[in-house]
Amino acid sequence: MQDSAAWIWLTIGETAVLATTILCVATVAAAILMLPVLLFAIECIAGVWPSVRRSSSTSARPPVAVLIPAHNESSGIASTLRNVREQARPGDRLVVVADNCDDDTAEIARSEGAEVVVRKDPVNRGKGYALDAGIRYLAQTPCDVVMILDADCRIQPGTINELAAAALSTGRPVQARNLVHAPPGSGLNLAVAEFAFLVKNHVRPLGLSRLGLPCQLTGTGMAFPWAVIEGADLANGHRTEDMKLGLELAAAGYPSSFCNNAMVTSLFPYSDHGLETQRQRWEGGHLSMMRFAFRSLFSVRRGLTLSYLLMLLDVMIPPLTLLVAASVAILLLNAVVAVSGVGVLPLAISGASLVLLVIAVGLGWLAHGRTVLPARNLAQIPLYAISKLKSYPKVVLLGKNSTWVRTDRSSK
Repeated sequence: MQDSAAWIWLTIGETAVLATTILCVATVAAAILMLPVLLFAIECIAGVWPSVRRSSSTSARPPVAVLIPAHNESSGIASTLRNVREQARPGDRLVVVADNCDDDTAEIARSEGAEVVVRKDPVNRGKGYALDAGIRYLAQTPCDVVMILDADCRIQPGTINELAAAALSTGRPVQARNLVHAPPGSGLNLAVAEFAFLVKNHVRPLGLSRLGLPCQLTGTGMAFPWAVIEGADLANGHRTEDMKLGLELAAAGYPSSFCNNAMVTSLFPYSDHGLETQRQRWEGGHLSMMRFAFRSLFSVRRGLTLSYLLMLLDVMIPPLTLLVAASVAILLLNAVVAVSGVGVLPLAISGASLVLLVIAVGLGWLAHGRTVLPARNLAQIPLYAISKLKSYPKVVLLGKNSTWVRTDRSSK
């Protein structure tokens, strides 16, 4: 009888320990996920809050060098160069780095009046290496400001002036609004992708700017004072060399600022293959930078500045689809924990987190996204998210891409 009682008490004790352990683990997991959701919400809410549009004085500026890295861009490089020349002033320089091209990108660029650097290196391939070659070329006769633009982009009127003025006045890198639009006649998937891109590259950086905080570099529409960019470590093949560069410059004391008055646009690829290639590059690179940021937070580093720390935390916010999916998954798991009688605290935390995320995205949509993603399509977003999540294992398993994979923008 005594043995049976002891066994019962022992079983009760073990059950209580197990329940406490489950409760602690579930609570910690919900709290950890709530941190990026909270940061995301703060950025979005600040980004939609009404504010007075600031105008900059751009009547006088020094010459600017516009640096365009290009890999097999013969189909569109001419229109990009003409677009830039519309805003160029006497003394401005237009430099194209034709990197490992096997088409006539270099010849077309020269015919449009650009200075051309031809680079051939079958081993060290990637946009970073092309940028490094361009900066070394400009070092012979440097300009005060260098603007980096992708070969498939268009700049809106006043963009060069705005970026140059901001870079000179702050002495720091400056990032323009970088938006990617869905091609005419494309379906729901690209409308949702365009909205997600708008949140990432407009709403959130705008919020950071209004809070007086730095933003990430996004690869195109970036301007740098020469003293900042001349010594930067550009020669690499990282898939998100822009984010890597922004973090490195922030660590060196030059965090990037956001210029809402300047805007760069491009189109999503027409083909499914082009879309998949682009998405794997962007999101795979982002996930790898999240791992880097996590390690950096726990590494001993002298001179760790608040700006650099905040940029590391910002990098650790997952892509929007992944953030929503993780929030829903944690909520469902914690609902099971609550129903089993272990405790309701994890469910309360994850529920509040998901509500906050929905509010932040909803405010971003109301303020900036209604023309991009009409209300009639909102109910179909979960289906898009599910289809996108299916390919995440492939994105995660991809190794570091050290080659320049040009996005396929053909319409077939």
